[in-house]
This record gives sequence, structure tokens and C-alpha cells, in this order.
Amino acid sequence: MDGKKRSDVKPGLEVNIVLKQDQRTGKKTRGIVKDLLTNSATHPHGIKVRLEDGQVGRVSEILGSTDK
Repeated sequence: MDGKKRSDVKPGLEVNIVLKQDQRTGKKTRGIVKDLLTNSATHPHGIKVRLEDGQVGRVSEILGSTDK
């Protein structure tokens, strides 16, 4: 699932994001969503989030829940 709809992205989800400095290469960074930073319902490049480690980027892929 891509991260273009805000309703699909929730704190605690494991996601791949593209950091601002990696937009040209498309390099993905994996992490757990802490905060949603995009207020609109959708965004063509992905919802902007802050990961638990503090990195900020746009969701490129939702990997799933971290709940076991």
C-alpha cells in the first residue's frame, strides 16, 4: 500500500519513507510512524510523517503494523 491517503497512515505503523535529501535517488528509510505532519486527506507524493527516531519524510510504502 502506498502512503498517499492520510487515513491509511497511523502512528505505530512500520513504513518506508523518502527523506528530503533522498528525493532525487528515491532511497527509502524504514521506521515506525510517530507523528503525521500532512494535514490534507491526500498528497500525490505521500503523507509527510515523523518517525520515532526523529527523521521526517514522505511515506512511499506502508509495511504494516508493529503489533505482534
